[in-house]
Amino acid sequence: MTKAKIDKNTTLEKILKIKGAEVVLEKYGLPCMHCPMAQTELPYLKLGDVCMNYGIDLEKVLKELGKLK
Repeated sequence: MTKAKIDKNTTLEKILKIKGAEVVLEKYGLPCMHCPMAQTELPYLKLGDVCMNYGIDLEKVLKELGKLK
């Protein structure tokens, strides 16, 4: 994946194309990673919305994802 900026509006589908991103998302407990229903919604689920809904610190996640690029 190119070095596109990841922000709260980036979909999980795009984020998961980055090598190592799944490990970061799992570290913070994003439940969408293993939810069968969410797998069909990955193109539409935005990182900021998921973090807000589950009380996950978006800034920490963004900081770690930014280190992967």
